[in-house]
Amino acid sequence: MADRLAVDIGGTFTDVVLETDRRHVTTKVLTTHAEPADGVMSGLAQVLDQAGTDPGAIDVVLHGTTLATNALIERRGAKTVLVTTEGHRDVLEMAFENRFEQYDVNIDRPEPLVPRRWRLTVPERMDASGEVLTPLDRAAVEGLVPRLVEEGVESIAVGFLHGYANPTHERLVRDVLGAAMPDLSVTLASDVCPEIREFERFSTACANAYVKPLMSRYLADLRDRLNALGVRCPFLMMTSGGGLCSVETAREFPIRLVESGPAGGAILAAQIAADLKLPRVVSLDMGGTTAKICLIDDGEPLLSRSFEVDRSYRFKKGSGLPVRIPVVEMVEIGAGGGSLASVDRLGRIQVGPQSAGSEPGPACYGRGGTHATVTDADVVLDRLDPTRFAGGTLHLDVDAARAVVEADVAQRWASADDGVSEAADAIAEVVDENMAAAARAHAAEWGKEIASRTLIAFGGAAPIHAANIADKLELDAVLVPPAAGVGSAVGFLAAPVSYEVVRSRYLRLSVFDRDVMDEVMADMRAEAEAVVGPVALGELFEIRRAYMRYVGQGFEIAVPVEESTAEGLRRAFDGAYEQLYGRLIPGLDVEVLSWTLTLLAGREGLKTHVSSPDAMSTGCAATPGNDSRVARQDLSVGDPVVGPVAIVEDQTTTVVPAGFEARVDRYGNVILRRSP
Repeated sequence: MADRLAVDIGGTFTDVVLETDRRHVTTKVLTTHAEPADGVMSGLAQVLDQAGTDPGAIDVVLHGTTLATNALIERRGAKTVLVTTEGHRDVLEMAFENRFEQYDVNIDRPEPLVPRRWRLTVPERMDASGEVLTPLDRAAVEGLVPRLVEEGVESIAVGFLHGYANPTHERLVRDVLGAAMPDLSVTLASDVCPEIREFERFSTACANAYVKPLMSRYLADLRDRLNALGVRCPFLMMTSGGGLCSVETAREFPIRLVESGPAGGAILAAQIAADLKLPRVVSLDMGGTTAKICLIDDGEPLLSRSFEVDRSYRFKKGSGLPVRIPVVEMVEIGAGGGSLASVDRLGRIQVGPQSAGSEPGPACYGRGGTHATVTDADVVLDRLDPTRFAGGTLHLDVDAARAVVEADVAQRWASADDGVSEAADAIAEVVDENMAAAARAHAAEWGKEIASRTLIAFGGAAPIHAANIADKLELDAVLVPPAAGVGSAVGFLAAPVSYEVVRSRYLRLSVFDRDVMDEVMADMRAEAEAVVGPVALGELFEIRRAYMRYVGQGFEIAVPVEESTAEGLRRAFDGAYEQLYGRLIPGLDVEVLSWTLTLLAGREGLKTHVSSPDAMSTGCAATPGNDSRVARQDLSVGDPVVGPVAIVEDQTTTVVPAGFEARVDRYGNVILRRSP
């Protein structure tokens, strides 16, 4: 068995997993935001030492990170300019020309990444079929250079009207500016998002340009450090769509990394659901900074081609920064262990979205934190073992946790004799309700039921809060897999090498042209092979989709393409449309707006988390005794653990509250159910 290394950089912790001989060696280290590679190398040194192995034995490095996401949210990317068609500089500002909350007069849209003074225009024009209406004014492009140099611009996005149909003008701008400014980072909208709809295309291109210099420097730095240590194996990046790609591809299109860490967690949960034959699952990935919730049906997570970074208005669609990328569909909220707790002017406890992160972190870390967080509340409630937190690398300061909870919350809110405990319990209750509300809203947005699902909990904080959230959502059971504290990194080990390509090419089924379809599929296959081929092992598989709608509709649905005929496409569309909306519309023609092709290698995934439902009821009636904590490795298969009790392991703690009972199945999963 080859040694494989998985690294997931979060807002608070960097998780490192070394898989060797089907054994996982894991660690959590605090994320080093100034130099993220420092934390990675520190964690790598720890797992190598624990495993007693050599860096040269590692055969592949798999990496996911929230660095791109955090740069977008915190607005600390490169100084970026958008060059666009004359008369269209305000596309980013106009957005969808709607209100995501109709009755709130005080709503604020996210500010564009590129301010108006840095949105520059040049004369040029294409029509929707890619025919040139106005040739590009090369002199106007050359005239931009003095201003770009004077402003110290680091990165540029080029997006022209209908550039997806004919990228010639965008490429010419890249060549002209690249010749004059060799160090300039350039993103073409026709490369990063070759689809119709100007706003989403320009927004995606600007987001890619905004984070490209930062991510390119980081990935180059990390690769150099790994090579210097003797790790000279393939280095692959997790993408937001749940697949792996090369570092070179990631450096060119870092926007595809925005949800790479959470996508790994969704892959893990989907594999568990498939192996256990759990038809309806909701995954909860709660780390130090955020919580991520994903719905999984029949072993497959929801997938999408659109995502909003940093939804700022109560999980409301339209309140974030839209990007068009392949993504595992999930909702992400500011509810993590480091989320700050406070009392507002109306006397209400508020938790998040601001976070203490890793610098300085919660007060209980003893690193200078001065504000109450969810982790501080959990420490006050005796849910965490102060000596074993993060594998014993951090010794939690209980007195510091009590002090900040008292100062920030108890003194302004609690009324009971033990105000600190009451306040800590209220903080935990608020953050749990926030996550439950986000799960309800996400399910409703997709027309799904949330009740009666199995909750799969992972991430450092999720198993602590999972049972209470399950109770609020009326879920049947909670499953905490082995190595749950580093679950997203474990998920990387199960992900396939894959890449998705999109093309907008219009076709009506009533005048279907097979040659057009074959041409666009061949073009996408060639592009995908150029990315996947050099790093994939084994046979390659295609997944084809058409984005279709009735003529006259405003939005399309994803339809699997299995037959290259008008009749086959119509049957597939009818099936997908009826499943989604419950009816068909007779007498209307159907049109295809865009096509996607995903190329992936045979999944050589991890299979250590398989189980079976009947493995949960064997064993004798054992209890952990009078202690409020029990070590996970001391539990035998089938031993019932009756709450309230905390099941402690190196990277997380599973809280079994009163009214719940937990058992370990023969594959190491902890299963929580309500006590009979």
